[in-house]
Amino acid sequence: MKILYVHERFGALAGAEANAHITATELGSRGHAVGILHGPATGKGEAAWKATFPAQFPLPADHPAAAVRAALQQFRPDVCYVHKMPDLEVIATLLASGVPLVRMVHDHDIYCMRSYKYDYFSRKICTRAVGPHCVFPCLASVARNRDGGLPLKWISYAAKRREVALNQRFNRMVVVTTYMRDELLNNGFDPARIEIHAPVPRMGDPNLRSSFSDRNLIMYAGQIIRGKGVDVLLEALALLDVKFECVILGDGNHRAYCEKLSRKLGLTDRVTFKGFVPQEELKTYYRECSVVALSSLWPEPIATIGLEVMRYALPVVAFDAGGIKDWLLDGHNGYLVPWMDRPAYAARLRELLLDKPLARKLGQNGLQLVSERYDFEGYIRDLENMFGRVILEGAVAGS
Repeated sequence: MKILYVHERFGALAGAEANAHITATELGSRGHAVGILHGPATGKGEAAWKATFPAQFPLPADHPAAAVRAALQQFRPDVCYVHKMPDLEVIATLLASGVPLVRMVHDHDIYCMRSYKYDYFSRKICTRAVGPHCVFPCLASVARNRDGGLPLKWISYAAKRREVALNQRFNRMVVVTTYMRDELLNNGFDPARIEIHAPVPRMGDPNLRSSFSDRNLIMYAGQIIRGKGVDVLLEALALLDVKFECVILGDGNHRAYCEKLSRKLGLTDRVTFKGFVPQEELKTYYRECSVVALSSLWPEPIATIGLEVMRYALPVVAFDAGGIKDWLLDGHNGYLVPWMDRPAYAARLRELLLDKPLARKLGQNGLQLVSERYDFEGYIRDLENMFGRVILEGAVAGS
């Protein structure tokens, strides 16, 4: 097969880029030709991307339709695999080409004007489809401008409705959890065109297991932004009446607030903010960790950190938000706590800190679950099969 990836960036950056690169690398190693139609470079890991994508087609900042048509004519793909691409001119041009199209839905960008299905001020999760309420009372038409210049920018409701309509015409929409599938269904997508293919985390070290020591180490790893709920985690920790340590690994624009809150709650001798920690260094915490705290309040599409730590047989405690329930089975591999329920969250942490045999058992259950359900070979094979079906359906429709 000839597979043309389409993505808004070129190079390493975050989860979407990691998924695009790892799947393209594996598909290329299996004999498929892969190219990429892309936006600006990230400045990170570009050498690896150039090795994976021998055929590269940059998109100009203005009027990219001609560049899209030229890339399709030169590469002649059997299928296009679209990742994050907000430019509706690019999407419309791809649809007009007649080439079979598959869309990877990484987050809520397609059908949410705020992009995260979560109200920053009330912290409530939105459960509605795109509609007039997005303009009022949600006020999602006005958003923070992170691109420089004016502090605020305008988000067009009409453009968002058009984006939904364009994406409804894709041959397949790939989502990572049942929750994300339901969000597409809620926005009028054809259920026959939606497939769930959960991304598979990196393999864990089979020789690395926690000692579940009396140190009672709780670990949080991820961004420190408001939607990740680190402040709510701190408030839950303040309710614990047992000895514990907690390390907060990661960084973000909510870190200063959370550090101040930690001091206010009297947690400075038990909670340490470590900042960004390289992947290899994480293993030093896995060796002592008794439980992993996942405190997201926004509806996570999947929260892959949970899948990753399960590779090391660690139990997880998380709020019931978004797609987390696809892999976190309450009482089996950790605990799924009612959203924003701080006392319940603290109680579950306390239970695992005091009952190490239970913590070890739940961690082992998680390892078994992630090993059976999230297999990398199976993931790539399923993608190959899906591309093959889409190509065949296109050929039949065109005959």
